Amino acid sequence: MFESILHIDQEILIYLNNLGSKQWDPFWMAITNQFNWIPLFLLVIFLVIKTYGWKRGGFLILSMIVLVAFSDQFTNLIKNTTQRLRPNNDPTINHLLRTIYSPKGFSFMSGHATTSTFFTIYILLVLKNNFKNYIFFLLLFPLVFSYSRLYLGVHFPLDVLTGLSIGFFFATLYYKVIGFTFKKIFGSFLK
Repeated sequence: MFESILHIDQEILIYLNNLGSKQWDPFWMAITNQFNWIPLFLLVIFLVIKTYGWKRGGFLILSMIVLVAFSDQFTNLIKNTTQRLRPNNDPTINHLLRTIYSPKGFSFMSGHATTSTFFTIYILLVLKNNFKNYIFFLLLFPLVFSYSRLYLGVHFPLDVLTGLSIGFFFATLYYKVIGFTFKKIFGSFLK
């Protein structure tokens, strides 16, 4: 049963990866580079400060930094424990993939998917009452960012889906922990 799931996982990746073309490769390489998302992160910081002021907003920004550090370390722990080869490094399928670049390390679970979802869902929860009409556009970030990993052939779909799920779970839990801490420090919960 598990072997058949992994086989389907490989087949889906091969299909999705081979939908790509050379003309789109630079676009997806830019999408997968987290530094190209700095304007989005700056917008989030601006919205947090605008909504909560410098003191409360500063606390929330610090909580985002801790969130990213935790997510990165947790993902590395899982990757180093499971040691699933990245598709581009897996000799059973790498010849069937379009290889645009070849990162080293392990595949399961996608750090891009986990951290971007963790960050985005947390921000949605923090800002949802203040920017109801527009804030959900932020969901495009983890979806597009995660898909880039499939396009480039550096993660399997299960790596990405697991990362999205874990990111969502951790964001919800983290929001509750930060809300509790926020109440202790500031006497009230987020607006």
